[in-house]
Amino acid sequence: MRVFRFLVIAFLLVAFGAPVQAQAPADRENLLYIDLDYGRVVIRLRPDIAPRHVERVKELARAKFYDGQVFHRVIEGFMAQTGDPTGTGRGGSGRGNVNAEFSRVPFERGVVGAARSQSPNSADSQFFIMFARASSLDGQYTVWGQVISGMEHVDRIRRGEPPARPDRMLRVQVAADAPN
Repeated sequence: MRVFRFLVIAFLLVAFGAPVQAQAPADRENLLYIDLDYGRVVIRLRPDIAPRHVERVKELARAKFYDGQVFHRVIEGFMAQTGDPTGTGRGGSGRGNVNAEFSRVPFERGVVGAARSQSPNSADSQFFIMFARASSLDGQYTVWGQVISGMEHVDRIRRGEPPARPDRMLRVQVAADAPN
């Protein structure tokens, strides 16, 4: 009887696609929610490759620094940039720069990187989300995240430098702080 019950359960799991192993719970401390007019974008933060940048992003998200900020530079086929409280591309958080944490992670669609000036150690609060692969950025900018859902919402962000009617980040939260 036990063998028969086991076979029935195994058959049902395979037939209906139920996961055989339980999924590990998401590390909500390293997920970032960006709410846009179009929906929620979920970014997996990468403290394994950019711990100082991830810490800065979480600090600013928890201070609500990013809420309401515009995407001030959005280039078709390249990236959407935000994180400047002035909306001009020249502003920052006022908390000082973060030293570069370059890695071998390629700048592909959905990768999130730290914007900076000519100096590699000049990143602060601005960041960009890649629309497509840009190998020219590899090893030149810090990768601190990856969009894991909601890329279709990023694709809808209005283009321009600056866009005529820029989209805003309505709210940015560390998932651990957000209600379920």
